[in-house]
Amino acid sequence: MRIFLSALLLTASVSAPSLAHAPASAPARTHAAYNVQETDLGTLLDDPVAKAILVKYLPDVVSNPQVDMGRSLTLAQLQQYAGDQITDDKLAKIQADLDAAKPN
Repeated sequence: MRIFLSALLLTASVSAPSLAHAPASAPARTHAAYNVQETDLGTLLDDPVAKAILVKYLPDVVSNPQVDMGRSLTLAQLQQYAGDQITDDKLAKIQADLDAAKPN
């Protein structure tokens, strides 16, 4: 976990300008078509349905006090820093749940 946090800090210092948060009044894009390879963590965390999926599979990542530092990264990008927590199997399960949550 310490390596994960250090990696997030390092990444945040490199890409800090892109870490701006959406305004609190912005509506959540519930059930949007998200992808673990392309959708950034911040977008997933801002959507209540997507966040619930992340909490289901990655509770330690979501509850980490420094998670906001990785908002501009995708889950696939974060995997290189926290491969023990963000495994290929978990990414596949998250993607399956995100796909199932899409509108018909």
